[in-house]
Amino acid sequence: MRPAVWNNLCRGAGVFLNLAILVALGACAELDLLSGPSSKTSGTAKTAKPKPSKPGAGRLGLTPVTFAQLSGWTKGSQEKALLPLLRSCAAFAKRPDAKLLRADGLGGKVGDWRLICTAAADQKLARTNRTAVRAFFEMWFRPLAVSDGEKGIGLFTGYFEPHLRGSWSKTAKYKFPLYRRPPELINVDLGRFRPALRGRGISGSVRGKRLVPFADRKAIRRGALAGRGLEFLWVDNEVDVFFLHVQGSGRVVMTDGSVVRVGFAGRNGLPYKSIGREMIKMGVLQRDKVSMQSIRQWLSANPLRAKDVMDRNKSYIFFSRIKGPGPVGAQGVALTPGRSLAVDRRYFPLGLPFWLDTSDPLDGRKPLRRLMIAQDTGGAITGPVRGDLFWGYGAEARERAGKMKSSGRYFILLPKFIAGAAPGS
Repeated sequence: MRPAVWNNLCRGAGVFLNLAILVALGACAELDLLSGPSSKTSGTAKTAKPKPSKPGAGRLGLTPVTFAQLSGWTKGSQEKALLPLLRSCAAFAKRPDAKLLRADGLGGKVGDWRLICTAAADQKLARTNRTAVRAFFEMWFRPLAVSDGEKGIGLFTGYFEPHLRGSWSKTAKYKFPLYRRPPELINVDLGRFRPALRGRGISGSVRGKRLVPFADRKAIRRGALAGRGLEFLWVDNEVDVFFLHVQGSGRVVMTDGSVVRVGFAGRNGLPYKSIGREMIKMGVLQRDKVSMQSIRQWLSANPLRAKDVMDRNKSYIFFSRIKGPGPVGAQGVALTPGRSLAVDRRYFPLGLPFWLDTSDPLDGRKPLRRLMIAQDTGGAITGPVRGDLFWGYGAEARERAGKMKSSGRYFILLPKFIAGAAPGS
């Protein structure tokens, strides 16, 4: 899963938060090994006025379109999006009806989704065919093309659930720890202090009456947390641990053959530095050759230099054991391979459907068009037209996620009656 971001408020009386320092620190970044999205004007209809944003941020534009304008819509397998939609509905059901999905009202209130979720459950129970499920989405939703100002084309990447080998005890072979979340680690939702920082956050620990940066990757690797009983299992490959930090969740096959699923439990709050970009600067990788596979290959082939390269990324992730279906995304629901999408929560609430129109990561000549549900987020998923597709677990998922850096566009599906139109109108 993509690490969920900073959902808890700072706790404890007497903690003084200097917002000027917090803003200067900024938000943590996630994986951004690849070049940015290309530019292309989208849409033919009049684009909605972009939402105001701070300098340097994207400008969300929404252009109403019809389902007939969605390439591949009539050939899509929309029925495969019902399960993730119902999982999001279960998350909505835990919140009060009057709660807005977003402070600005995009997506409406939780109560607005009750009828939609009931209808979706009926579709699932009735095992209706593809045509009927497509008609369900057309009845309840209206598509809008998403743009960043005038740019409708953005970058779409992929992530997966990696496979590691581990042990409950430290040995000569299994010597790289996965750490539990330290109890002194504090998450701060900056949007609670300044609306302009909605969706942003930092983490740290309290020293005196101030929040200070947590230990960085290098310090933790050298033992900053050792001896405190925070290690809950040990892995045999340090590069695998690093990529687990990037992906945010994974499966660890233990020495007794059992499988332990681990998921994101927190981060140290320091900014992510792309080691892919660092390796380009070092001259060891060419920009057009950067991928998860090429980075892993170089790190494995150069173990003496690999530690220094990985340490340049000061961000560090903590884990917990997870049970049941998963991994779990930022919305708190299990992700669905091929149907869960990570988006930028500064622009979109989680739980909404998106029609994705991009290219296959293994063959750029083939289109990849499908209905997705926004259920996750990530620090590198920044901007109105930016998404990360969860591919699932296994060799194929790893291959697709590692090679996906596709240009494309997407369309958000908003409930009709939120825009003032009744279903079926």
